[in-house]
Amino acid sequence: MFDFSQLRCFAAVAEELHFGRAAARLNMTQPPLSRQIQVLERVLDVQLLERTSRTVRLTAAGRSFLPEAQRILRLAETATHVTRQVAAGRAGVLKFGFTAASAYDFLPRLVTAFRRALPDVTLALREMVSKDQIEELLAGRIDAALVRPPVTHPDLIAVRALAEPLVVALPAGNPLALRDGLTPADLGREPLIGYAPNEARYFHDLVLGLLAEAEIRPPMVQQLTQIHSILALVRASLGIALVPAAAERLRFEGVVFRPLALPAPRPVELLLAWRRDADDPLIAQLVSIVAEMPPA
Repeated sequence: MFDFSQLRCFAAVAEELHFGRAAARLNMTQPPLSRQIQVLERVLDVQLLERTSRTVRLTAAGRSFLPEAQRILRLAETATHVTRQVAAGRAGVLKFGFTAASAYDFLPRLVTAFRRALPDVTLALREMVSKDQIEELLAGRIDAALVRPPVTHPDLIAVRALAEPLVVALPAGNPLALRDGLTPADLGREPLIGYAPNEARYFHDLVLGLLAEAEIRPPMVQQLTQIHSILALVRASLGIALVPAAAERLRFEGVVFRPLALPAPRPVELLLAWRRDADDPLIAQLVSIVAEMPPA
């Protein structure tokens, strides 16, 4: 079987039609170049070149073999380049999960920064709730994920990607919408559109926890999973809601957002999680990009 060195020698001679120029191009002398061509012809059992003291011509077999040799050499060069890029964490595919709410602001900024830093990497994005993302991470079906706390499995690593405040979403006609800021005590009698305890456990516990600390129990009129659905009910004047500040990016007509003053900070956290045994260099690149992202 022929090797890449023989193909490179043949291609150089075939393209130059001159042994001297081909040898100079390959940074070698003519005798070993001639031997490589002769070995290749013996392996193929055909004559590829017609040589005289003054000229070099391709035979019919040589003309047929040249484009195939060039194609094989290009494939080898591409494979080498891609392999080195993957090893350096600059090429490949990263399967990445995210929650719907992260797509309001953080995910678009992350994707922009990622593509700017690693234009040859393909991001395969999948929207899922945090619980499903954890399962997909552990099964190896995604490489990294943007999830809500907590991440407690020993086979996973998680770092904070974002911390943002909760704000109050109110119907535009609600008298509280006229204020510049609110406290939990202001919400005691307002009907509350909350979060489902199973599908949106993180937000459910966060909101009820801070209300319990303030010793208020507003009437819960609905419990939903997705923030955009909650804002739709706020717009319909069914109640108010506590949502992450990024929800303001949705620009729901008829919904007003007001800051919520708390005795102690209770930020909404978003975590970047990946498997502890992950050896893909792209994970390290992603972690670095997230760490360098400026606040919203």
